[in-house]
Amino acid sequence: MTDNEPDEKSRPVPLSANARRVLGVLVEKAKTTPDNYPMTLAALVSGSNQKSNRSPQMGLDDDDVLLALDELRQVGAAREIQGSGRATKYRHAAYEWLDVDSPAAAVVTELLLRGPQTIGELRSRASRMYAIEDLASAQSILDELIDKGLVRPLSPAGRGQVFAHTLYTPDEDQWLEAKVEKQAAATPPPPSKPTDDTVRRILERLDQLDTRLQTLESRLDSIEPGTHS
Repeated sequence: MTDNEPDEKSRPVPLSANARRVLGVLVEKAKTTPDNYPMTLAALVSGSNQKSNRSPQMGLDDDDVLLALDELRQVGAAREIQGSGRATKYRHAAYEWLDVDSPAAAVVTELLLRGPQTIGELRSRASRMYAIEDLASAQSILDELIDKGLVRPLSPAGRGQVFAHTLYTPDEDQWLEAKVEKQAAATPPPPSKPTDDTVRRILERLDQLDTRLQTLESRLDSIEPGTHS
């Protein structure tokens, strides 16, 4: 590449679990609490470890978050800035790094903060950052993210289909796929619609039982009238 050629745009790469959590917190807080954004280290630690809107729960300390920020800065997903009062603060560069708009960023952020989810869960939860009108709109956003290689389905299409982001490490990807397969295997299949032949056999069996019951009632009446009533 010559000096006159532009640098190739950095592309999203797999991130560690800590870096994914910190990036998700930066994007979330920029939308939900803009008065406290950019964020200090202390605020990032608190946001990473909060009990709500997070899965799994984490217990990151200052060093964990600083290492995660270093990782994010190296790939171009976060920046360090000088805040007021000489306090160091941090902001994300997710829109540029992921090449997404606000709706798509909201969906990816929820996947970063909570892990794999269904389209209904994503639509409800991402609406904290960007209002998604309906499931069709959510599906359109997911389709866009899938085309960009940022999201992939973890389970077959249909009711309850689960989606995940593609920023997991290879080992985590394998673990997720195995987990979804195990859950699918443990879920009993829906009851199948009985065939006409099955229905016929059931009706015949019911007729036989009814006839047998009537015979038993007649025998009881002959022995002791009224005992079956």
